[in-house]
Amino acid sequence: MDSTERVRRTILGLPTDRQPIYGWVSANLTNELNEAYGSVAAFEDKYEFDMSHIFGGPGSFRGDVIERVRWENDELTPDLLLDEDIFTDPDNLADYRNIEDAMAFHKERGRFCYIQTPGFFEQFNGVFGIENQLLWLAMYPEELDELYRRQAEWTVKFAGHCIDLGIDMVHISDDWGAQRDLMFSPKLWREIIFPHMKRVVDYVHGRGCFCSLHSDGCIAKVTDGVAELGLDLVHPWQESAGMSYDLYLEKYRDTFAILGGICIQTVLGLVPQDELEREIRRVFGLLRGRRWVCCTTHFVQNHCSIADLAFAYDLIYKLARE
Repeated sequence: MDSTERVRRTILGLPTDRQPIYGWVSANLTNELNEAYGSVAAFEDKYEFDMSHIFGGPGSFRGDVIERVRWENDELTPDLLLDEDIFTDPDNLADYRNIEDAMAFHKERGRFCYIQTPGFFEQFNGVFGIENQLLWLAMYPEELDELYRRQAEWTVKFAGHCIDLGIDMVHISDDWGAQRDLMFSPKLWREIIFPHMKRVVDYVHGRGCFCSLHSDGCIAKVTDGVAELGLDLVHPWQESAGMSYDLYLEKYRDTFAILGGICIQTVLGLVPQDELEREIRRVFGLLRGRRWVCCTTHFVQNHCSIADLAFAYDLIYKLARE
């Protein structure tokens, strides 16, 4: 069984030869991993990572247009963008060559490859800033709804090209949660995020591909909606933000898989190694054999030493095979 088959079967809740493992290790520790292992890829090979998180392809926004509108107005509000062509062309296939190259590398190792693609709230935070967009959700809900609809159109085309290249899963990144609650009301989520997310998920499923969600924070108030969307996997199911594994196991374990379990906010690089070991063993005790891919809850932070990272993955590697 290669890694692609192992992860696919885990997502579907089917028996596998072992628990799949992965980790978001590169963003903050690339230099340290290069020094210790020769490259990030060498670290991933050493621990036989089963997945690859691929970034690439065209960005969705035309930054020149957005900056012109920003410069021409005292304040950038959603209504000012409705008559502008702010989206790039997702059909320029030359923009996808970096995805092809990354997939070729990881498929040589049999890995399950998933591509990150924009969500809606998170994506427009880059345009308005998170504080402003939270305000605009109250003041300009119809205008944001239309911008999110256009983003969904772009994302469907982007996802289609990635599926044509053989991607295994489309991973929608759309942070909705604060540390203890949603950043907006469940009603608003249902009205102007759910419909556009549903369009993307249904398209991806219609092409025979998995579709997943990344959202930090506590999203417990909309997890029924996440299940209704038909998402196949959720990352990270953040226990440190009040997302109890008991809730997942009692209510959603037969609905979608989870990617995560190794908390970068409270554990990895933050506690002594004996406590780190206890925590990893606890999570394996809860989730082993479930629809779970062991992974970090986000990118490992640079307060984590290479010694602690290696200690964690030595143990994860062992437990995944028991």
